Amino acid sequence: MSSSHRTIHAGPARRELASREGDGIRVLLLWHPRDDALTVSVEDSPSGYHFEFAVERDRGLDAFYHPFAHAAARNDVHHDDERQALYPRQQV
Repeated sequence: MSSSHRTIHAGPARRELASREGDGIRVLLLWHPRDDALTVSVEDSPSGYHFEFAVERDRGLDAFYHPFAHAAARNDVHHDDERQALYPRQQV
């Protein structure tokens, strides 16, 4: 009788596709392979304010370059504590 063992390697929960920073504001375009989803993360270091929102694949780069415009038009922007529940922060 032989037993087979299957090894499952968990990949990263998210991958950084692009990042930029200026005037204390850091913007990340993130891909979540488990969900095959994109999000844009914005962190304002001077104020400590942070938010993240989901974005459609074909709008990823536009949302990355214009995150405040996209966030203003959306109802699913997750702020600090809400985001932690959806996508726990990982070291990048």
